Amino acid sequence: MILDGDSWDKFFDAFGREAWRFEAQPTYTMPKERESVTRFLRGEPKPSEHNVRWHERVRSYVEAGRSIGRVRVVRRPLTDYQRYQFAWGIPGNIQAGEDIRVLDVTHDDYNLPLTGRDWWMFDEQRIAHLNFRSDGTQINREAYEGDLAPYLEWKRIALERAVPFHEYVKGLDVLP
Repeated sequence: MILDGDSWDKFFDAFGREAWRFEAQPTYTMPKERESVTRFLRGEPKPSEHNVRWHERVRSYVEAGRSIGRVRVVRRPLTDYQRYQFAWGIPGNIQAGEDIRVLDVTHDDYNLPLTGRDWWMFDEQRIAHLNFRSDGTQINREAYEGDLAPYLEWKRIALERAVPFHEYVKGLDVLP
């Protein structure tokens, strides 16, 4: 089932205790972010309103006793998008209450599904695939109806091997 617009919002917001993402794309080509990425790459300061809607959403989940997190897969050298994400995106997401960890697979892929597939897992009971073109443009989101066991195992391994974001970026120069 394709999840667009309101159906995606309802599917996402229906989680009871945990929303968790496996984030594997090296670059996301999101029209809403194009200007921000350009500004970051030019060395401009981050606007105070950057990503504020997501931060408000994350805070509302956390205040309601729900958790939200992700493991961000990277290979060095970081892409321009990842550098933007690390400098402008992730710190604010963490401050809003999101648990973000980094899994660096530069030398080992830990047998995870690193084919470019991103997915969200909700309450360890529902999966949504995020489908992208090779340039990072999202095609669609779809509810996954198959076996959850591999996803639960991939999540376990990813969390076991990933490090907290702030630990990963110590000494890492992400600015242009």
